[in-house]
Amino acid sequence: MDGAFDLVEIQELLSTAPGIEVLDNPSESIYPMPLYARGKDAVYVGRIRRDPTLENALNIWVVTDNLRKGAATNTVQILQKWMEVC
Repeated sequence: MDGAFDLVEIQELLSTAPGIEVLDNPSESIYPMPLYARGKDAVYVGRIRRDPTLENALNIWVVTDNLRKGAATNTVQILQKWMEVC
């Protein structure tokens, strides 16, 4: 593993992203569950870890209320963020 990314940094970046709430403390059984997302617009992210099968890959668990926050909303938000970066 060449350390191309730092898990703490990834968690901090996700924690500061608008609309994302990080719930990631497996030792205390804190991670995203579908029940938490019900009726909310937030996207919950947790279980952030390296993928042991691929170099420089990341596994995350993502939970959201798909009835409130569907693919169209996500697409628009991704495009907006991409436009900010580019």
